[in-house]
Amino acid sequence: MALASTETTTTSLDFGPAVALSCRECGARSPLGPDFACTECFGPLEIAYEFPRVTREQIAAGPANIWRYRALLPVPADVASKRNMAPGWTKLVKADNLARELGLRSLHVKDDSGNPTHSFKDRVVAIAVEAARNFGFHTLSCSSTGNLAGAVTAAAARAGLDACVFIPSDLEQAKIVMASVYGGRLVAIDGSYDDVNRFCSELIGDELGDRWGFVNVNLRPYYAEGSKTLAYEIAEQLGWRLPDQIVVPVASGSQLTKIDKGFKELVALGLVEDRPYKIFAAQAEGCSPVSAAYKAGHDVIRPVKPDTIAKSLAIGNPADGPYVLDIARRTGGAVEDVTDAEIVDAIRLLARTEGIFAETAGGVTVGVLRKLVAEGRLDPDAETVVLNTGEGLKTLDAVADHARPTAVIRPSLDAFRAALA
Repeated sequence: MALASTETTTTSLDFGPAVALSCRECGARSPLGPDFACTECFGPLEIAYEFPRVTREQIAAGPANIWRYRALLPVPADVASKRNMAPGWTKLVKADNLARELGLRSLHVKDDSGNPTHSFKDRVVAIAVEAARNFGFHTLSCSSTGNLAGAVTAAAARAGLDACVFIPSDLEQAKIVMASVYGGRLVAIDGSYDDVNRFCSELIGDELGDRWGFVNVNLRPYYAEGSKTLAYEIAEQLGWRLPDQIVVPVASGSQLTKIDKGFKELVALGLVEDRPYKIFAAQAEGCSPVSAAYKAGHDVIRPVKPDTIAKSLAIGNPADGPYVLDIARRTGGAVEDVTDAEIVDAIRLLARTEGIFAETAGGVTVGVLRKLVAEGRLDPDAETVVLNTGEGLKTLDAVADHARPTAVIRPSLDAFRAALA
């Protein structure tokens, strides 16, 4: 199902080790193209590869960004020399203070706020940019809950492409500012993210969207592969081993499914030891359709209307929700949610213990981590990784009520002594 016109032929494309699109439902294969739905069963498409032999030494010799893994991604071999944002290789913080507070033996925070536009979305957009170049698209676009809009407009500016991104009109002001400062067009739509996404699907079929690359729609199979680099980095930064358990936020669910895919690829390539790991999915209570299905023992996700401060996770009809359920159950993990109050408390906890200021999605993962430990559902003695996917400066309103001076004093030592009393 080709959803955007392009004069580029399949034979002229350079996607590195990628060889085809493969349906996640029926397994049917099709040529690499700007497609996202299987023509046989309408199932979602993903990238199929023929990987070369890759060693740890080859990877370590690469640049300190996601292009060190270019041999495992749908990008050309010379991608590092192209004009792109070069995201990735963010810190894996050994969180001993937070671990002690929660009663965990070994805890790391994968802090993706260090990416160029301060969220993990830079990873996925970087892959989508290369696909857009391959297909001859002139405009990058997306439907976004905020972080993706900023990542797309920044990447388009760097790559010399036009940008037109679509967001719900009630986003946090900081994310609106970030998405607009890089140029391009920023269009706010009255409605939820799901309304925005439906609009974009209509636009793809219209002449207005001709030669537009919608990173999370017609470029989605390529875009989604960027999340695998989180798995690669975590394993490499742990000394080429998989963590025992990991807590991942869920919006559409794509990030979690690709982290699982990345772990499995590392095992298949012999880069890490094959050992069990558990994946835990984290949602906000005000938008928790996957958590609700998991707790009810269902396989079908019932869409919801989002109502949460965690706007970056506010997708009421998550496309990859069923796959998140499968992975959580297969690995022995779980899907859990936390309230807005618990999200705020977790943001402050992470900041107070580790000096990491997370956005609301990070509050969700840390809040769920704390809940799982308290309920005995997560092994406190196992090596654990929790994801922070964005920068807290983007969601200041979430913690603004708690932000005030400890004291207001006159500029004198006596006044300060009185305030300390």
